[in-house]
Amino acid sequence: MDNSFTLKLYQSHKGCTGCPSPEMVNGFFVELLGTLFPDFTKLSFGSQKEFDLHYHKLQVQLDSILTRNNEYVVSDPDEIVENFFNALPEVHEKLQEDATAMYMGDPAAKSLNEVVRTYPGFYAIAAYRIANILSLEKVKVIPRIITEHAHSKTGIDIHPAATIGRSFCVDHGTGVVIGETSVIGNHVKLYQGVTLGALSVRKEDAEKKRHPTLEDNVVIYSGATILGGETIIGKNSIIGGNVWLTESVEPNSKIYYKNKTSNGIQTELID
Repeated sequence: MDNSFTLKLYQSHKGCTGCPSPEMVNGFFVELLGTLFPDFTKLSFGSQKEFDLHYHKLQVQLDSILTRNNEYVVSDPDEIVENFFNALPEVHEKLQEDATAMYMGDPAAKSLNEVVRTYPGFYAIAAYRIANILSLEKVKVIPRIITEHAHSKTGIDIHPAATIGRSFCVDHGTGVVIGETSVIGNHVKLYQGVTLGALSVRKEDAEKKRHPTLEDNVVIYSGATILGGETIIGKNSIIGGNVWLTESVEPNSKIYYKNKTSNGIQTELID
């Protein structure tokens, strides 16, 4: 056996900047989501002690992921793990509110259990909220692995650094894109094919706010495209299907195409 060859392979593995593998990261996410929502998992526990051991195993697993990803971690992995699990109660609460928003907003939904177990919107938002904790801790790459995993499964692309409020609803969801610097308020609902994107894709604009802001209680219907970091959709507004916006909208506005033959957009104030 050529030991020099195996040594070379070993050294490449030891110095691998892409470690840990996406499979390891995504496995952690799936197991964590199943821990937060028993409807989502096959896991079962015979006692509180058994559950506590499982929860501790998740902490060890995240610590291992962060340690192996040391090139992309700017602070102490133990501190990040502590902050991450301290943030989970609030994230769990937010996800329960998200599931309720999807259930209340969809007449076809029969139960919260159905939303958690089957809705792609819930899966994508859960991936975002969990990845966002790590993004706020300045962890690189790993948050994107988690959200891109959800993207591949659901067709919903949410950047982990986006800012999203409470009771967020993505209905159907296929083709939804939410860019890195998007800011979304509370009780916002997006339908399939909505894009919250940037007017500029220049690399030198990477540190600027490039994506729009949606204030509270905004509804965006399917196929709408909203672009630009200075674009603000005012609270309680409704944006109709296939509308293209690069300018701000006043609160309580309704924006839609007037009819099938018109190229213009109609604006109304909601009473």
